[in-house]
Amino acid sequence: MGTIPFVKPRGAAANTMGAGTAPDSEASGAVVLSTWDFGAAANAAAFARLAKGGSLIDAVEAGAMVPEADPSNHSVGYSGYPDRDGHVTLDAVIMDDAGGVGAVAALENTVHAISVARRVMERTPHTFLVGEGATRFARDQGFPQRSLLTPESEKAWRGWLKTAKYQPEANSENRVTRTPGGALDHDTIGLLARTADGRMAGACTTSGMAFKMRGRVGDSPQVGSGLYVEAGVGGATSTGVGEEVTRVAGSARVVASMRGGASPQQACEEVVRHIAHLRGDAIRGVQVGFLALDTKGNVGAFCLLPGFTYAVTDARGTTRVLKANSLFKA
Repeated sequence: MGTIPFVKPRGAAANTMGAGTAPDSEASGAVVLSTWDFGAAANAAAFARLAKGGSLIDAVEAGAMVPEADPSNHSVGYSGYPDRDGHVTLDAVIMDDAGGVGAVAALENTVHAISVARRVMERTPHTFLVGEGATRFARDQGFPQRSLLTPESEKAWRGWLKTAKYQPEANSENRVTRTPGGALDHDTIGLLARTADGRMAGACTTSGMAFKMRGRVGDSPQVGSGLYVEAGVGGATSTGVGEEVTRVAGSARVVASMRGGASPQQACEEVVRHIAHLRGDAIRGVQVGFLALDTKGNVGAFCLLPGFTYAVTDARGTTRVLKANSLFKA
């Protein structure tokens, strides 16, 4: 099938409504790659930052900040759905191919978790801060403190409290009409970027599963699960139900397959098939998807269930939103 051109979107509202499908889910020459339709706006911000001379870390941070600040996106950053106790908590990781890593989990009262993660990488001897310590670090670093629970998100949470029932909902990222109280569980954005000489960086940010248990952390901020980047090989990121990704260190597994000679597409397919074989009926109705990008700009994408989309931006700044092939039909 054909692809749909997408010319430098300026914001989340510019995302395509329809998506093309590459026959083999491969796209060559990618400069920026990200999960879901709303990744197109994130790609635009990342590409613009690179075009102005920014570093790869600058670019992936700029891209991740777009959905973090979008009040209509209820599982990334500001306006994210809270945990079952009513607290909005954020997780994020940023990574380059020189071993630079910063991550935060269960961060509160700070919109841009990805920027706090970058400060962890650049200004501390650590790679990961969590909970109250992460929130205090953000405050001490001068990040504006504000409540992340918007009236709309609070209303959804109070609606959920009537039943307190949790059931993951596949592909909730692209659902136009969302039912308050539904488990809108994984609006993660994972983003990868590369330069012409093959250097790479990545970012991943989320507010995690809606109405999760207090203290729950998924795959997103964990290096090797939600994100992994390796010099001379490439990078990978994941989306979906994070518990299934962490069981297999999913993104690191993808990159390891690429290091062993697999294409990005083959590597994504291998890990998805492995999860299905390992978990059997336990992953019935569960969505997990992977994206991979190698140093030459070749792309891989694969998922358990139909519906996972991703955004690819080439060196000209043209973005396409594509549908990933899936292991199962439904």
